[in-house]
Amino acid sequence: MTEILAADAAGIARAAALLRAGRLVAFGTETVYGLGADATDARAVASVFEAKGRPRFNPLICHYADADAAFAHVEASDAARLLAERFWPGPLTLVLPRRAACPVAPLAGAGLDTLAVRVPAHPVARALLRAVDRPVAAPSANRSGQVSPTTAAHVLAGLGGRIAAVLDSGPCAVGVESSVLDLTGPRPFLLRPGGVSRETLEAAVGPVGLGITPAAEQSGGLRSPGLLVSHYAPSLPVRLDAAKVAGDEALLAFGPPLPGAGAVFQLSAARDTTEAAANLFSALRALDAQGTALGLRGIAAMPVPNEGLGLAINDRLQRAAAPRH
Repeated sequence: MTEILAADAAGIARAAALLRAGRLVAFGTETVYGLGADATDARAVASVFEAKGRPRFNPLICHYADADAAFAHVEASDAARLLAERFWPGPLTLVLPRRAACPVAPLAGAGLDTLAVRVPAHPVARALLRAVDRPVAAPSANRSGQVSPTTAAHVLAGLGGRIAAVLDSGPCAVGVESSVLDLTGPRPFLLRPGGVSRETLEAAVGPVGLGITPAAEQSGGLRSPGLLVSHYAPSLPVRLDAAKVAGDEALLAFGPPLPGAGAVFQLSAARDTTEAAANLFSALRALDAQGTALGLRGIAAMPVPNEGLGLAINDRLQRAAAPRH
């Protein structure tokens, strides 16, 4: 039975005690709900992979209460400290070399010599991290490959009965995962677009590459979560860049909706990519459920520009539309 904990002092204390005991607790951040485990406890980390059905080679992000705590476990470059000062707490994950004495279980980093670290902005998440007083490894709180959760109800729908508790922190404000920036090479690489746009990052540190770094590509290692091709996938097939829609399709609308769809979910009538990002995962869930109930054959997604958080939205949609294996 999964406990539902209120986001008050008692609920935070209970969640922290469960995490310190090696149990799994989902909690809200400003991006999506994370499935938390004590990152220093290899058995707890392994139980995250078990609960999610997640491939073992996909690293987890370790969450910290503040930058000093994070940088005690990784080697922080000048660029990392600058980015932390500007964007932490917030929806930015930095991939950095592990320190030799880093206590995080190797499984959390998929055995790599790097670690993905973040300081979330949500006040409940930060209070929980302070109470735990350990790094918390927390991928999105959903079964692997399914749509990421932005409410406690989404978590329970996918993981109810498989985890110890959900700390109900309300709906997530950003709605897509953190941006993941690899700082282990001579040039920063944006491994996963997310809550901080590429343009914003480049304004802080200069040119930022996009995609897997050359070193990671050569080694075949995934330094970041969210790099599997078929990911964030609803059960109905997704068709991208729809210019028209059929009556037996559900429509993921961005701006004025195309006529004739069997079901419609509006990401943003005003074509605001930030609003669309906040709605994306809820929209995919809703259309998947409604379309399945109505016997529709798929989801047609209207184009979203690659501006601001549009890049992150399209990254998620491309993964949702990828061939299933």
